[in-house]
Amino acid sequence: MTYYGTVMTAKLTVSFDEFEQAMSDRPNPPGFVRGSVMKADDGVTVVGAFIFESKEAYLALADNPDQAQWYGEVVAPMLDGEAAWIDGHWKDNE
Repeated sequence: MTYYGTVMTAKLTVSFDEFEQAMSDRPNPPGFVRGSVMKADDGVTVVGAFIFESKEAYLALADNPDQAQWYGEVVAPMLDGEAAWIDGHWKDNE
């Protein structure tokens, strides 16, 4: 099965637990399949992978003003600078 999604990398200004909690408090949007966040060994780098049923489902969230507001008010203040994002297709090998 092929999905679509994004990977983000960033540096945290808060604890990983606080970041992870903020991510899990947000309800899953339509078309969301799964997501994971990783705390790197340096203790400040975070990597997130967010997978959707389709590119259209992902873009619907990316273009949603409520999502932009949540990101700006909740996530961005926890980051040291801008996150780097890489969008693309996921191939499920199961």
